[in-house]
Amino acid sequence: MNLFKILIRLILPAKFYANFVGVKMGKNCRIVSKNFGSEPYLIEIGNHVHITRGVNFITHDGSMWIFRDIYPDLDIFGKIVINDNTFIGNNVTILPGVSIGKNCIVGANSVVTKSIPDNCVVAGNPAKYITSSQSSLEKTIKLNANTKR
Repeated sequence: MNLFKILIRLILPAKFYANFVGVKMGKNCRIVSKNFGSEPYLIEIGNHVHITRGVNFITHDGSMWIFRDIYPDLDIFGKIVINDNTFIGNNVTILPGVSIGKNCIVGANSVVTKSIPDNCVVAGNPAKYITSSQSSLEKTIKLNANTKR
């Protein structure tokens, strides 16, 4: 990475950095992470999405390196799509070719290896279905501290 890119990464807020490197992003997003991998143009983020600290977007499969003696041109890339109204917890890793549906919650430290349908809460390594978004709301609404008034 050249000095200019390093300075831009350090200076720009995450949301502006994402736009600068080519991430496609909808409206009303909250972006904290700057880890968009080597192909940020393969990342699409919908409207009202929160990407928290330490989230890693992996858009290529670097492990293909071990096969390059046999297949010198072997490269595997995959688009990452995060749909509207979705929350991605701290230190989540999202692998190539994954699509995360609308109204989803991805728990902290999860590794998302497969696409997630709409309205799901997932967590773990690999990320697995925990409950529906609606069910999560019904369980947690009782804990509301009403701090946003």
